[in-house]
Amino acid sequence: MGRTAHTRARAPAAAGTARALSSFPVAQQQAENGERPVLAVDVDGVISLFGFDETPPSSVGRFHLIDGMPHFISTAAADRLERLSDHYELIWATGWEERANEYLTGLLGLPTLPVLTFGSDARFGSAHWKLGPIGEYAAGRPLAWIDDSLSEDCHEWAKERSEPTLLVPTESELGIEEAHVEVLRRWAEDGYQPS
Repeated sequence: MGRTAHTRARAPAAAGTARALSSFPVAQQQAENGERPVLAVDVDGVISLFGFDETPPSSVGRFHLIDGMPHFISTAAADRLERLSDHYELIWATGWEERANEYLTGLLGLPTLPVLTFGSDARFGSAHWKLGPIGEYAAGRPLAWIDDSLSEDCHEWAKERSEPTLLVPTESELGIEEAHVEVLRRWAEDGYQPS
């Protein structure tokens, strides 16, 4: 019987819900068995930030021209994702599809990641259209998903999944924050328990 750990992990709340780690982390056991949970990573609102009230400071990120469009890429995202790759198999779950590898792996210093494809289903401002491909890729494995557009449909889907599932919503102007990394790390190390 699968354990479902469905959580809406927001950065400020997540920081105050830490528990003691086991002496032999589940993530280490899984790595030794060649198994790791999946971390589905969105781009817009997680790495490419938007929705600022005013021009963001250069300490937060830099503008890059991607396919003729300026994107404000978080400077902290690279380190945060790299640290999470110790615990997870990272995959791109974004409407950028293969462009994420073409443009972002070089900017972020990440290796090429698996890419989910969505065909014509992609819709900006929502994430429910990602459910089928994400579920198919992560079938039989624990899954964490970080995205700025998680809807009630996504949360219902996560509750119904038989494998442990963690949804981590971000705010589009902040993207992946240190508190998100901590929640994701602890979830993997604590055996996928809700926080």
